[in-house]
Amino acid sequence: MQLLAYILIYPFLWLISILPFRLLYAFSDGLYVLIYYIIGYRKKTVKENLNLVFPNKSEAEIKVIRKQFYHHLCDMVVEAIKSLTITEKQMMKRMTFPNIEEVNQYGKSNKSIVLMCAHYGSWEWIFILQNHVNHKGYAVYKKLENKYFDKLVKRIRAKYNSHLITTKETFSTLLRAKNKGELTINGFVSDQSPKPWKAHHWLDFMGINVPAHTGAELLAKQLDMAVVYFAVKRIKRGYYETTFTTLAKNPNDFKDYEITDAFFKLVEKQIHEAPQYYLWTHKRWKHRDKSPEDFK
Repeated sequence: MQLLAYILIYPFLWLISILPFRLLYAFSDGLYVLIYYIIGYRKKTVKENLNLVFPNKSEAEIKVIRKQFYHHLCDMVVEAIKSLTITEKQMMKRMTFPNIEEVNQYGKSNKSIVLMCAHYGSWEWIFILQNHVNHKGYAVYKKLENKYFDKLVKRIRAKYNSHLITTKETFSTLLRAKNKGELTINGFVSDQSPKPWKAHHWLDFMGINVPAHTGAELLAKQLDMAVVYFAVKRIKRGYYETTFTTLAKNPNDFKDYEITDAFFKLVEKQIHEAPQYYLWTHKRWKHRDKSPEDFK
């Protein structure tokens, strides 16, 4: 069944991916009408999240953000599909890194890097970063249920010397790399909502008490990696700029969870500046206003 789904869907995705960008974004506009007005994909969740974190905004303001978000979401979908056939030249033009020296300084000091980011902006073309650094790239991801599409996604990322690894594979993979003397740059999307009974740390995120993943900070301390936050900013449709901010050169100099707290403060800053580019369909605040004791 998985193979049949792949055989039926892949040609359609490939045809979309070869569209010139003007037609690609016209397709995205049509997809927006389908997802927002007809299907209503997670509209209730998006509205609840926006009302929750922006209690002082009017209903009209929330509606504007909601529509802008769905337009951006559809753009991300078609940009992910475009990754099938986009050229390296096109990607380098559309995803730029104005302060890449913030990352490359760690290559000069022979240090590997934990890259922390949020579900903000666009992360589909971030893999072109490998053209600008000497570190070997890894990204922690959730394995797709369909093994054929999972292999496809891995193959696309591998074109740019980036390799996808699951959470279970992360420590052993990066420990082997460290023991071999390899420099690695390792991407973590760190704003997900963990299972509350497994969470080691709770914090204030957008004014709400929530559990937080701390795996990126823990790994950085265990393997003595610098911790860098990357922020993706949309410049215009189909063009993004990624900037880097060091959270910790020597993570073991920081108290537990200080790095994680600093990461979430930077995510908050991005959201307040342009809330339409955050992934509001994610149920980030479903365990809000609880505490670890509530789940014991």
